[in-house]
Amino acid sequence: MAMTDPADREDETMMPPPASESVDHDEIYGEDGSIRQDYLARVGAAIADRDVLFLREHVTRLHESELGDLLEAINAPQRQALVELLGDDFDFASLTEVDEAIRLEIIESLPNARIAEALGDLDSDDAVYILEDLDEEDQLEILAALPFTERVRLRRSLDYPEDTAGRRMQTEFVAVPPFWTVGQTIDYMRDEENLPDSFSQIFVIDPTFKLLGAVDLDRILRTKRQTRIEDVMDETRYRIDAEMDQEEAAQLFEQYDLLSAAVVDENERLVGVLTIDDVVDVIHEEADEDIKRLGGVGDEELSDNILSTVRSRFSWLLINLATAILASAVISMFDATIEQMVALAVLMPIVASMGGNAGTQTMTVTVRALATRDIDIYNAGRIIRREAAVGLINGLLFAAIIGVVAGLWFASPGLGGIIAAAMVVNMLAAALAGILLPLLLDKVGADPAISSAVFVTTVTDVVGFFAFLGLAGWWLSFA
Repeated sequence: MAMTDPADREDETMMPPPASESVDHDEIYGEDGSIRQDYLARVGAAIADRDVLFLREHVTRLHESELGDLLEAINAPQRQALVELLGDDFDFASLTEVDEAIRLEIIESLPNARIAEALGDLDSDDAVYILEDLDEEDQLEILAALPFTERVRLRRSLDYPEDTAGRRMQTEFVAVPPFWTVGQTIDYMRDEENLPDSFSQIFVIDPTFKLLGAVDLDRILRTKRQTRIEDVMDETRYRIDAEMDQEEAAQLFEQYDLLSAAVVDENERLVGVLTIDDVVDVIHEEADEDIKRLGGVGDEELSDNILSTVRSRFSWLLINLATAILASAVISMFDATIEQMVALAVLMPIVASMGGNAGTQTMTVTVRALATRDIDIYNAGRIIRREAAVGLINGLLFAAIIGVVAGLWFASPGLGGIIAAAMVVNMLAAALAGILLPLLLDKVGADPAISSAVFVTTVTDVVGFFAFLGLAGWWLSFA
């Protein structure tokens, strides 16, 4: 008999209800990709009128991602009413497609018994995705209401650390012993009702559930029935440890063009499978997370309320205030110099701004390279030299431009030369700070996506002001 899980030794996946005919994409979305206002108006009117027949016809047939977009587009009271009106026809898989705040808002409005019943019809990875955001007390109550086999599977996935392959994996898979023939395997898949909705590989395991290999379905179909599975299986070279970070797992999928990969525990036992649809979600989440961290907004979502948004942004704005004070302290060291020549106050922001933008460009490329592991100890020196050369060349080019502009603007060739020299110094410093600071932060274990921006900006401001005003003070002392 085929085996799928160390907990139950058989695949008991719940079959979902038959999918109904989908709604035409153009009926829901406009040319810009957002939900059409007329569709929202019709759904809103149906909710207000409690028109269940309309909602079942036009909402229950939506794909889970489309329903997720609809839930995000309507307001909170409409969401609550929609879930209530649809009842058992509401697709809980759509909750994996919405912001965390909206997901929690809907889940917390439902009794745990209703949630447990709905989770029983979901793939294990979707069920875990919903459960992991709940309080431990609610998790335990919902798990206790599930059948033993499903409870053990979900509990094990939840025991793995957050953002690991174990949290993302599906525990529904097909596994067979090596001594089975291809014919036995095909007959099993035809006769067994409780198979995963979709799969591309059959895994081969020994009696202790240790992973031996895998066979692609296309190879099964091309092989004669009497052939033993062990004769056609391939070794699973790209097995994924259950505690591997999900971003590392996604990089394996990208590097080796995988559609699915076996997930194993510390004893090399097969515990699940990671599929490409989950990996696409991981890639999107990680990219979204990096962009937000570069802006200092953490895990903020568009659906967050005002208070949580303020709290999310306040800490980094406070750090930026401290660094701005540091830059101002540098300026105050040259207040006498500025008093002698007001033009310095006019030109100061140009030097700092250009350095800040140049540093941000280098920092963004570096942080992304660190995330994708395109930069390492072997090529770091070459990339540092390249960025320094780019910074120097851009500094010389823009120095020539701003030097001419400042010289003509204030009828002072000397002032033009000063700002040109400061521009070269700051652009070079920006390039070096943009690559060295993220590398240093990554080396000491800090997240460069979170910490780099504020430090790079501080360096470019301080160096820019000090170079420009210091050179100007030196020049004025000889004037």
